[in-house]
Amino acid sequence: MIEQSQYWVHNLSPFLIRFPENPLGLDGIRYYGLAYLLGFLGAWLLLKLYDNKKKFAIDADARASLMTAIILGVLVGGRVGYMLLYDLEAFLANPLLVLRVDQGGMASHGGFIGVMFALLWFARKQGCGFLHLSDVVVTLAPMGLMFGRIANFINGELWGRITTVSWAVIFLDSPKSYNPLLETYGPQPRHPSQLYEAALEGGLMLAYVQWRFWCTRPPAGQLAGEFLIGYALVRILGELFREPDAALVFGLSRGQFYSMFMIIAGTVAIWLARRSRNTPAPS
Repeated sequence: MIEQSQYWVHNLSPFLIRFPENPLGLDGIRYYGLAYLLGFLGAWLLLKLYDNKKKFAIDADARASLMTAIILGVLVGGRVGYMLLYDLEAFLANPLLVLRVDQGGMASHGGFIGVMFALLWFARKQGCGFLHLSDVVVTLAPMGLMFGRIANFINGELWGRITTVSWAVIFLDSPKSYNPLLETYGPQPRHPSQLYEAALEGGLMLAYVQWRFWCTRPPAGQLAGEFLIGYALVRILGELFREPDAALVFGLSRGQFYSMFMIIAGTVAIWLARRSRNTPAPS
């Protein structure tokens, strides 16, 4: 019989630094906040590299405006998206909960929608093509997704499904249940699905979009469409190992269901890109 004691017990602190009690009520620096900071910093550095290598011309002022728009799109879209897509009942009962970011709750699908509106605003302000801008920005996204999933693991949240694989992890805050195979009651060994998603949504997608960006010349909008479809597919795959965090929709997890719409959006983006390439220039 497999012994539950052979599995690693998750005991990581969500804090990088814990502050002593203070009048401001600040409790410390959390890994989750650090993940956002690293994601935005990485995006800034990539944009600067693109400009230096003449892959995407953007001066310091425009880069600051773009990053501000992206940050607001991620934070506002992610929070509002979570309330609408995962906790609608609570939101309708008290819409002000959208401001309680201290209670956690961010949705990546909502973040994508928020960034889309941010890019529409920036493209109109700067007079640049929305599809080309989207191609650039999707090359920045996987880094933030990877850091965010790693932070999910450190926080001990969004656990995977119960399993007996040798690399399973026991998350102490996960639901208690009886496991007949292990003959134990309590938090059960689970897939570290956060790390699977970090590797797929972050590492794999980052490698793909960077290769496409540097080594190929797809028409404007093609790379954005490929990213949306690719992210949706790896998200659907990752959700197979993740404990659903909301009621199922048509037998699918919420993450899988919402990813279907990303596949549709990505397909439309690719169609527009190819249509634009094949449209004759006006005489």
